[in-house]
Amino acid sequence: MLLNPRVGLRACSASRTKSWTQPRTQPQVSRRRKAALLASAVSLCLLAAAAPPKPLGVGDRLFPYLGNPGYDVASYDLSFTYPGSNDKPLQAVTTIDARTTADLDRINLDFTHGTVQSVEVDGRPATFTNAGEDLVVTPEHGLPEGSRTRITVRHTSDPAVAKDGDGGWVRTSDGLAMANQADAAHLVFPCNDHPSDKAMFTFHITAPKGYTAVANGLPAGVDRAGRTTTWTYRTQHPMATELAQVSIGRSAVLHRKGPDGLPMRDVVPSADAKALAPWLAKTPDQIAWMESKVGKYPFETYGVLMAQAATGFELETQTLSLFEKDLFTDPAYPKWYIESIMVHELSHQWFGDSVSPRTWSDVWLNEGHATWYEALYAEEHAHRPMVDRMKTAYGASDRWRAAGGPPAQPKAPAPGQKISIFRPNIYDGAALVLYALRQEIGRSAFERLERTWVRDYRDSTAGTADFVRLASAVSGRDLSGFFQAWLYGEKTPPMPGHPDWKPTAPPKAA
Repeated sequence: MLLNPRVGLRACSASRTKSWTQPRTQPQVSRRRKAALLASAVSLCLLAAAAPPKPLGVGDRLFPYLGNPGYDVASYDLSFTYPGSNDKPLQAVTTIDARTTADLDRINLDFTHGTVQSVEVDGRPATFTNAGEDLVVTPEHGLPEGSRTRITVRHTSDPAVAKDGDGGWVRTSDGLAMANQADAAHLVFPCNDHPSDKAMFTFHITAPKGYTAVANGLPAGVDRAGRTTTWTYRTQHPMATELAQVSIGRSAVLHRKGPDGLPMRDVVPSADAKALAPWLAKTPDQIAWMESKVGKYPFETYGVLMAQAATGFELETQTLSLFEKDLFTDPAYPKWYIESIMVHELSHQWFGDSVSPRTWSDVWLNEGHATWYEALYAEEHAHRPMVDRMKTAYGASDRWRAAGGPPAQPKAPAPGQKISIFRPNIYDGAALVLYALRQEIGRSAFERLERTWVRDYRDSTAGTADFVRLASAVSGRDLSGFFQAWLYGEKTPPMPGHPDWKPTAPPKAA
């Protein structure tokens, strides 16, 4: 039987104590028997200590090896030194303050695609090795449950594309940005890479003269030394690792005020600042619109990062959303469409960032809500009726469910393979669930639910079951059956108020 290391060591310690404290009146164990017991105890200890390191996870159905049990991260302090070229590794130091939630002889961190130079635990050198995509750290002494610990890792952070997939650092025309969703933060820095473990972040970014660095949160200092500058940023609210953002480039940082004096900063290529300014000027009104729907903006700042990069997506990194610059300069995109995409990423600051998914199967709560407010904004500002978009989504919903699974149960990856969970059914398919809910409980109850959701779960994580319970409480009726059908059913239920809506057959191949 392979024992957990700490269980084995405790058993060894207890057996030694007992053998020395037995009263003399007790029957004496023979010398041969003592030797056998001692040999057995030592063997168990050696077996426990020699148990090979292995990758762990928190049991996420879609990403089983993301996250790690046994500790809760309180804060990350990340230092990156940019060499002036985006095809060379950055030197980095990651410091993690955490509290243990179990007795630990080893600490698993998610980290790959970088070279680890040294590890310290509470200021003392620790040994380390790799197991899968985990960095397994063994401190000099075990860590008891409930203890505070500090782990410092000196490592490189490689912007080259990882062998097993994209994500992490994104190369821009003049530097780097980050795109860590869903499972790529550990390609950049050691972490507990799962949204269920949110933490505070501090960033220190050092770059040569001529570059500007911006990160999540508020600026906390700029230090110039010779031909380099170090920028420091700190978050004021906890953040999931997948939402971390660092921009390094020849950038202009444009400042303005949002509603109620909210400090705002946008990051754009310096040469494009004037051309992009009209788009950036729209954000304060978009924030005010979102606040009118769901309540006060949840963070300390907001802004748009327009990167000259071909990512194929936009991303709601916390307080600094990432956009491809070409979205705003390509004449093929209508004005109303661009504005609605801006609102999509903005609305994620409430849905997905402030209220983060407890598991990746709950991602429909992120993308369904962002799609909902994107569509609602287009309806109110560009006369694009939401009902038309929802009817189209209803027609395709059965096909989406068959291809990728129902909204709250995306199909899991095949063994040994990663998966893209960002399929149509967690965007328009999940927004369709919200439309059905509004039809079912009425507009007033629905709007009350939305405000209550982001208020009650602000700065924390929540899952599908939480949303079902809250919707039932707000509406005053048990909605578990309604959600079971809409979120988990193989077929799309009838749409309340629209008995004429039917699934549409897929178009025939040419």
